[in-house]
Amino acid sequence: MKPARSLPFAVALASIMSTAGFTTHAADVPLGSHAMEGRMVTRVLAVDPENHQVTLEDANQRPLSIQLTDEAKALHNLKVGDKVDIHVTRSIAYVLDTQVGGAPGISDESMAIRATKDNPHPGGEAVRRVKVTSKITHIDLKKHEVTLLPPEGKVIVLKVEDPQMQERMKKLQVGQSVNAIYTEVLKVKTSR
Repeated sequence: MKPARSLPFAVALASIMSTAGFTTHAADVPLGSHAMEGRMVTRVLAVDPENHQVTLEDANQRPLSIQLTDEAKALHNLKVGDKVDIHVTRSIAYVLDTQVGGAPGISDESMAIRATKDNPHPGGEAVRRVKVTSKITHIDLKKHEVTLLPPEGKVIVLKVEDPQMQERMKKLQVGQSVNAIYTEVLKVKTSR
């Protein structure tokens, strides 16, 4: 993950402040997962609380202006020179829904945990989870391919390379759903 590219994403994600519950289902079977982490420590160059803008120093020590939403309520506590520590974790998990008959779809959930009253520095933690459900329309065990119908309606053929996953393919059924669950966790800490 490139720090300069993750900073605008991180600050934008931090401004998402809606709350939703996350659920898991007993019928879900994990198929695989992957995770990446990135961290950037920078400093505040300018703060404009009225317009919900903050300017940070990017990885190349250039100014990077970020437009926040009005959810950034503690922005007035941020001062020029404050240190901003941003930690981003992104993961994807592939899960087979053992129920047959699931329809393609997308769900998007997010939640945020803000700094407490005892800590006047802006910051907190934001979590976003997007689940993309695709329906299995064809299974080719000889070619090790699974054909999926995602929500966009354009069929995708996946080649299964992993021998363990190829063995699991024998248990798949046309009509089952595969969920790709993308999770992004952002932790922002500020200090003087």
